[in-house]
Amino acid sequence: MSFGLVYLFFWPLAGLLEHQRSTARIALSVLALAAFVAAFLALAIGNKLWSGETTRRTWVLLGTVTAMAIGFPLVFDGQWDGLPIYLGVGYAMTLPPAWAMRGVLAATVLTAALCLATHVGSATCVLLTFQTLSIGLIMLGFRGSRMLIAQLQEARGEVARLAANEERLRIARDLHDLLGHTLSLIVLKSEVAVRIADRDPARSLGEMKDIETVARQALTDVRAAVSGYRRRDLAEELDNARGVLVAAEIEPAISTSGTPLPDGVDDLFAWAVREGVTNIVRHSRARTADISVTRVGADAVLQISDDGAGPAADGGSPGVGGNGLTGLGERVALAGGSVESGRGPNGGFRLIVRAPLDAPAPTA
Repeated sequence: MSFGLVYLFFWPLAGLLEHQRSTARIALSVLALAAFVAAFLALAIGNKLWSGETTRRTWVLLGTVTAMAIGFPLVFDGQWDGLPIYLGVGYAMTLPPAWAMRGVLAATVLTAALCLATHVGSATCVLLTFQTLSIGLIMLGFRGSRMLIAQLQEARGEVARLAANEERLRIARDLHDLLGHTLSLIVLKSEVAVRIADRDPARSLGEMKDIETVARQALTDVRAAVSGYRRRDLAEELDNARGVLVAAEIEPAISTSGTPLPDGVDDLFAWAVREGVTNIVRHSRARTADISVTRVGADAVLQISDDGAGPAADGGSPGVGGNGLTGLGERVALAGGSVESGRGPNGGFRLIVRAPLDAPAPTA
């Protein structure tokens, strides 16, 4: 916007010196020109051009520039008729977007009117009018593109904030699943070690060594979960589930058919097994637990059930509504699957997870 001010020296100032005006008139013209330049630069610098907002200060400056663009050509001579060109630029760059086009058209009409009022040649009138319109439209398009860029940058910042929030949720969800399962196992093994310490010291020592192993593995899992690179293998989780259930004195029955599963489903079912078994150990007071993995058409189905306390009196189930099953439901929904939970046909609690076999593979 400021670079175009160089043309002012070829229009009013050069014309003024060419016609050998009096010293007072030259000084007055120079002051008027300096005042217009100052007001125009303040308009360009003081407004948030890419926000689309027009402040009260901007309206005052626009009024000042408009008054100068109209008054100076009438007070001096036709050499000043190019000032509305700058007025069109100011309108295009500072008016609200809905009014900017109207401002450019108004500046164009003003240029033609001033040319007629100051009796400049028809060719000059047409040229100045065309310049006001064309330059105003160019600046209008430039401002629109810059506003889009500003909006894009703002959107990218929002995407980054959302990604950070999603990552925090992922870490919280993973840590809950990892630590909830592992700490339950540590508690169970600690209770077993305490109970048998007097009558079977060797077995008690074995349980303590298992606790150390589980704790070290938990530390490794937490680090891997935070870094986002750990994949949970279903076969590994089924083995872990068997050990946890046995430690809790719950008889496990695990069956699989149609495996191995695609990576996305395998990872998803591993999370489901971990969460389901953790809930059984914590809440069910069950004596037996069944885990089955099957394929039904284009879907894979995981079913976890027990013969324990079953759903709570309020219609929920022990452990349901907490972070664990909520996080599991989010994972399954992202994979295009579904989760069902509630009382089993023979009592107790049942969790059914269905997922399409073409579910996306997990990514960091």
